[in-house]
Amino acid sequence: MKQSCLTNTQEHANEYSFTRQLVNSLTHFRMKKSFLYLAIWGLIASSCTPGKSEKVLIYQAPEGETLNTCYKLTADNREVPVYNAKIGMERRANRERAMDDQPNSHLFYDIAGFAYFDLKRGPVKLTVSVKEKIESAKILPSSFGIIPNINEKSLSFEIDKPQHLTIEINGEHIRSLHIFVNPEETEKPDPDNPDVIYFGPGVHHITESIEIKDNQTLYVAGGAIVRCANDSTLNRKKELKKSERPGPSFILSGKNAKVLGRGIIDQENVYRLQARNIFSVTGEDITMNGVILRNSSVWTVSLRGADRVHIDNIKLLGHRANSDGIDICDSWDVEVENCFIRTLDDLIVVKTYNRENGSGNILVQNNVLWNEVAHALSIGAEIQQLVDGVTFRDCDIIGDHCREWSLRVYQCDKGLVKNIRFENIRIEEAVKFASLWINEATWTTDPERGHIENVVFKDIVVNNPRPLVKGMELLGFDEKHAIRNVVVDNVVVQGKKLTKEDIVANDYVYDLEIK
Repeated sequence: MKQSCLTNTQEHANEYSFTRQLVNSLTHFRMKKSFLYLAIWGLIASSCTPGKSEKVLIYQAPEGETLNTCYKLTADNREVPVYNAKIGMERRANRERAMDDQPNSHLFYDIAGFAYFDLKRGPVKLTVSVKEKIESAKILPSSFGIIPNINEKSLSFEIDKPQHLTIEINGEHIRSLHIFVNPEETEKPDPDNPDVIYFGPGVHHITESIEIKDNQTLYVAGGAIVRCANDSTLNRKKELKKSERPGPSFILSGKNAKVLGRGIIDQENVYRLQARNIFSVTGEDITMNGVILRNSSVWTVSLRGADRVHIDNIKLLGHRANSDGIDICDSWDVEVENCFIRTLDDLIVVKTYNRENGSGNILVQNNVLWNEVAHALSIGAEIQQLVDGVTFRDCDIIGDHCREWSLRVYQCDKGLVKNIRFENIRIEEAVKFASLWINEATWTTDPERGHIENVVFKDIVVNNPRPLVKGMELLGFDEKHAIRNVVVDNVVVQGKKLTKEDIVANDYVYDLEIK
């Protein structure tokens, strides 16, 4: 990047020298020379001030990366690289086989495109071009209210703030284009700082786990791709026990540890039978911001006993079995916001295992979500300890093709789940809408069932292109293991406000209020 900046600066200097000579020659003519001089000098000043006229910061794709050929994207009339991402297949049977046939899950995928850049100031015009004539186009989330102008094989629209968009052209909702518009970076660490683990523009390869300790920062620059892999001596078909598998690619174990940047971390070369998280988070006062995580071999970001964690503007794209997005386990004071997640398994989920004080005080807001097989926003299945205080709000679920539920509390262990809010959520497409459920399941480990108390569903809209398979169900286990104090307030499904008659509830649901 430094060499490129130097080259651009030299070009500006050459242009300045030539134009200044021209001005000096023109001033010998008696043709309103003062006015002419000032006019040309204004042009020189504007053209020779690098970056001031730029509205976007675009990062060059590293050499050797195969780019997407279906889409071309420009921002402010400058080309933006479009990358490939493996995503779940179109046919539901193939998506479910990818989930259930774990050794071969890497074989089942389609290809979507994604691009990213930083927005310095708006408005900025984006143009997307394709090879065929555009008959129809959707820009999601619909709640953003962006309507494109279509011109034969291209469409264009303006943006004026950071956001995560998905473009569907001619009904192509699987092999779509995701555009990640970042805010301008405000925190770039010094690469020479010994507490900074720095990956600059270009391709990098790692096989061992990298630990980010107290006050350390992992920085992945825009234009960088960090390729994670297991030991090259491992056979793809050799399954390792969990205790034998390599550690996560990155471990955030310290206090005040950070992950920053705009680049890509990729686990394409981590085999499923030796799967490992991209990130394991076990520390305190943790920040994750800006990076793109692609092709995770298992849970992408796993919080295990972490406290005071802020995850902001990370983008996750996965297609393999158990490639959950963000799993918040045994952790307190967690905020997840402004993220984009499209994975095969659960997107954002809260769980509790062995930590006695469980999980709680969790806020999930302003995220754009695409759900392939499991749950979009959920608690469970593993809830062996307390979950207290989780709010999912202001999120857009732009695609949900799952066999599970978009919104769910899934209790098949003994823990108490209480004070849960699902509010101001917009769902573009769903198969099953919402569920509170207590019973025994595949993941059950406790002999006793649990409890669910104080749950609110408020200001939720489901605009499905087809009728839901299931709307809302509330199923307690027995009188001692019941669902209590549920409020359903202004929930609208396909234009109709839900009433008590629209909700399936058994005899072990107490104090249900419909507003």
